[in-house]
Parts: sequence; structure tokens; C-alpha cells
Amino acid sequence: MSEENKPQRTVRSTFDRKFGVSEKKDERHPREDRERREAGEGRNFGDRPFRGDRPRGARGLREDGSRHDGEGRFDRERRPRRFGDKPFGGRDGGRFGGRGRFGGRDGDRSFRSFNPDEHTPVYRQRPEQKAEMVGDETLDETALEARAAQAAAVEDPVSNPPWFKKLLALTTEKGREREGRFLGEGVHVVYELVTKHREVVIAVYAVEGFEDEELIEKINDAEITLHMLTADQMKQLSSTMTPQGIIAHCRIANTKPNYDQSRSVLTLVDAVQDPGNLGTLFRTSLGFNSDGMVLGRGTVSPFNPKVVRGSSGTFLRVPFEFDIDMVEHINFLHSKGYTVIATDLHAKQSLTEIPPHKLRKMAFLVGNEGAGTNPHLIELADETVKIPMSSELESLNVSVAHGILSYEAAQIKEALK
Repeated sequence: MSEENKPQRTVRSTFDRKFGVSEKKDERHPREDRERREAGEGRNFGDRPFRGDRPRGARGLREDGSRHDGEGRFDRERRPRRFGDKPFGGRDGGRFGGRGRFGGRDGDRSFRSFNPDEHTPVYRQRPEQKAEMVGDETLDETALEARAAQAAAVEDPVSNPPWFKKLLALTTEKGREREGRFLGEGVHVVYELVTKHREVVIAVYAVEGFEDEELIEKINDAEITLHMLTADQMKQLSSTMTPQGIIAHCRIANTKPNYDQSRSVLTLVDAVQDPGNLGTLFRTSLGFNSDGMVLGRGTVSPFNPKVVRGSSGTFLRVPFEFDIDMVEHINFLHSKGYTVIATDLHAKQSLTEIPPHKLRKMAFLVGNEGAGTNPHLIELADETVKIPMSSELESLNVSVAHGILSYEAAQIKEALK
């Protein structure tokens, strides 16, 4: 077709065209919708947008060239943003329509599971706060040693007399070993020591204003000297954050178990380091009429303030030996006719399944809280037992396991009479 026969196209200038209004006839919508748009009415939320849907000036530029965001309409750029939000519909993904999301540019319209790690806001962490020391919270050995060393360096015969320095040294393990003495702290502990073990009590120290008249009367009846301390002095001697206001000064002493009894139940303690656990072992042994305890090397001292308080001072009523070579002692017990029984997670039997004739003299071997009993000591044992329980739990606390075995042993011992 020649240039002359080609249909001529009419080019219209767009300078007179009004901004935001399409001149293309819209056949997709019914007449009433077009009438609503011409009247300036808005469309329902969720309707599909198209060019020319807004009246002039609804959003974009005004006729004078200034920007107009409209009133009552949703503005993506001015909407309130939450911490961590991306720009709505931005190239980096945003909330909807981003790459790899619903209808993203890569065409992936498949459902993608919500990942909370991608959307969880990052909050500023609060400054670390030290836990408030309340109740019967105790100081550790390092803090007690530092406090004693600091007080010993003060040369003031008035505020820090020599007798007070000696007392303060007993708050540490080294001081107790050197002096052969210990401190029993608290109302229940002092009452136990004064009434049941008068022979080991040297003196009692109370804070000024101490008002337990019954305990003071017991101290006077036992003819024990009662000294008064200031609140500051009592706080320095106390191993707790909230002292009860009374402390007994005692000699280290203990009664050894009788290994020649025809029927006996002992507890062999291998490297139990938690003072609270050891205090509970003493209480349980006393409660089930145990014939004694043997504390192997590596076990916390029975005269540790936490052990004394954990046993409520009753530990002296249980015959015991401490700082013992456990290998030698197990061989010694064999010579005395004892059946050494170790707790083991892999054991095939319970205590009640052992033949009764082996249980006339028995010694339980319990071990460290974390590592358990030394495997070499388990090999030296005559029997290994397990505590029947749910498979949901791997093991029990050493003091809980000892309590269960002590109960079963008391039943067996009663049946063998």
C-alpha cells in the first residue's frame, strides 16, 4: 500500500487533557457505577482500582501543582508504621506484593508458611538487674572468705576486737579446719544444739534486742554464756542475707557409726557438693533411723553453715565419718558383712528384688549431683539398683532418691526382725 492510500491517524494534543481522567470508554462497569463515579462517590473497599476511578484532586497533584493526599482515603506512605515494617508494597517485599510473596514479581503465588523470626519485632533489652537477695539466701564461700580477710586487716581493738576476728574466721572452711570449731546459726539450729548437744556448745551470741524468751531460758538452763552483739557484728558473722539474730559457737565433734551391729543401714556419700542436699541426707537418715553416714573425699563438709542449717542442727544426731577414702572403706565394709548397693540408671532390679539375706547389713552408695556416682565405686558394689519410675524422667535428685531408698530399707529392716 502506498503512502498516499494509508489511512491518516489523527494525533490529539494532551495538553488540554485533565489529569487523572481517562477518556477511554469503560465498558467493564454498569451504568450506575459510572454515574456514582461521575458524582464523586467513592467505591467500596476491596473493589479493583483502575485509572480514572478518583475524582480530580482526590490524590496526587492539585491544579496549582501542590501535592494532595486526599481526605478519608488510605495513604500507604503516610499510614502509621509499626517497628520493623517495610514500606508497603516496596521492591524489597514489604507486607504484601513483595518479591516471593503472594503475586510477587517472580510469579510465585504459592502459599508460604509464616516465619515468626522474620516478623518478630526486636525490642531493646532491659539493663540486667541483679536478683534481690531475700529470705534465707546465703553467701558463697568466696564472699565469706573475702569478708573475713577484710575484717582481719582492720586493726581496731574497739570495733574489731581479737575475739571477734576468731569468730569471723569460722565463717570460712579454712578457719573451721584450723580452729576445729563451727558456727550454728538460726533459732531452730541453736535450740537443737543447746538442748541435744550441750557438750559441744562453747557460747551463744545474740543480737541486741533478741526477744525469743523461750530460747534464752533454755540457754540459761544449760548454763551457757550468752553474749550480746551489735546488729553490724551479727551481720558480719551471718552467712545469710537476713540473719535471725542468734548464733552458737561450737566444737567440731561427731560420733562414728557402729559397724558391728547385726542389722544396719548406712549411707555412703560420694562427692555430694551441694550443702542443701547433704543437709537433707542427714535429715532423711535421722527420720528413717539410719545407723550412720560415711562422707567420702570431695563431699562438702558437714560443718558448713548451709549443711548445719539445712539439717536444722540435727546432723549431730546421726553417727557419721567424713573425709574418708571411699575405696578403702568399701573394702572395710565388706569385711564387716555389709552388702554395698549402688544406685545406677542401667540397673535391672529394684531394692525389693534383692534376696533378703543380703539386706541384713546394707550400705547405700549415692553420688554427685551432676556426674553421679564414680563408676569405679559402682564396680566395687555388690548390687546395683534402680528406682522404678516413669520413662519421662531420666533421674532423681540425690536427696530424693536417698529418701525413697531409705523408706524401702526401713520396711525391709522391719520385716527382717
